[in-house]
Amino acid sequence: MHASLAAGIPHYHACGGNGKCSTCRVLIKEGMQNLTPFTEKEKLLRERMRIPQNVRLACQTFVIGSPVLLHRIIRDETDIKLYIKEDTKSGLQNIGEERDLALFFLDIRNFTPFMEASLAFDAIHVIRRLFTMFRECIEDNHGRIIETSGDGFYAVFGMDSTIQAAVSDAYDAGHSILNELDKFNTNYLRKYFNHEFSVGIGLHVGKVITGNIGIGVNNNLTAMGMPVNIASRIQSATKELNNSFLISDSIHKTLRQPPQADQMKIALKGVKHLVNVFLCGKAYSK
Repeated sequence: MHASLAAGIPHYHACGGNGKCSTCRVLIKEGMQNLTPFTEKEKLLRERMRIPQNVRLACQTFVIGSPVLLHRIIRDETDIKLYIKEDTKSGLQNIGEERDLALFFLDIRNFTPFMEASLAFDAIHVIRRLFTMFRECIEDNHGRIIETSGDGFYAVFGMDSTIQAAVSDAYDAGHSILNELDKFNTNYLRKYFNHEFSVGIGLHVGKVITGNIGIGVNNNLTAMGMPVNIASRIQSATKELNNSFLISDSIHKTLRQPPQADQMKIALKGVKHLVNVFLCGKAYSK
């Protein structure tokens, strides 16, 4: 912190550099081993505020070797409101980090006709039944739903596991959902509403940026990057290819026991090259 100030860099330090406020925090991108260990003041503050491991308090840290690559997190008053809050008990990082994740997109088919033909209460009741079932399948396989829409959701796998385990879990979750949906259609929807749903599932894996956006919706976790867009567009291709579950070539290669499934090369919007996908579900009913 003192080095920044001496160089004319505006480095926030609301407590005067006494390790009490964390406004001087910096993100260490490279060279953590070239910094002094945590001081007692920093340890206490880190424990209270759940500060990520790749973030240090500049006022409590000296550089003892090179290289060290870092940047300031808090640069103005608005940044302070984003990162310095009383509510700091969330385990989610509000500092973006790159990680490999399995990316799972699902869309419900035939939902609009059901809503148009049903009472509002019935529509909400059925969608709650569906999403409860979907969530259980995802969470039973160690995934997390991070975004929902009216008739679909987006989940990630691998926040707390290896990428190989994440891919296997995501693939198992997809088949679990398809199996449970068959039961739901047979035992409930056809019986009480003379209707049935199908879904389209797209699965891809890749390096994305994850972080806590901190605006109080869902569970605050977000994941962004081109692999997310590819996963979403693979899901959209389920209708075109008439198959309920499509996985990317990278998913297929990562699975310990990849399925024997038909494969096709398809064009995806915004992707320069054709993408190889495997058809791991069933054809939709005519």
